Amino acid sequence: MMNAWKLLKGGFDRWEASTAEYLDEALQNPNVLGPSATVMHMVMKAKSSTSGWLSRRVHSLGLTTRGDQEVTLHRINQLESRILDLQEEIVNLRDAR
Repeated sequence: MMNAWKLLKGGFDRWEASTAEYLDEALQNPNVLGPSATVMHMVMKAKSSTSGWLSRRVHSLGLTTRGDQEVTLHRINQLESRILDLQEEIVNLRDAR
């Protein structure tokens, strides 16, 4: 059983090394990078457009969007921080008396 494992592991290691070498060369080729970047750019524009549309649609239904929730959480964190600062000031004023 151990010999079969060593055989499989050795085959996998050789396959991985040759595949990594091939992909390393292929991904540095400008003929691959140019079209890949173009496709990635188009996909990201489509995602941005879709996300914006979906966000506007959810907002039009009166529901909060992720952005709305992030803004609200940020404001809550600011208030919590200010409350903690005020509590600390109160303790310092009490200790000063």
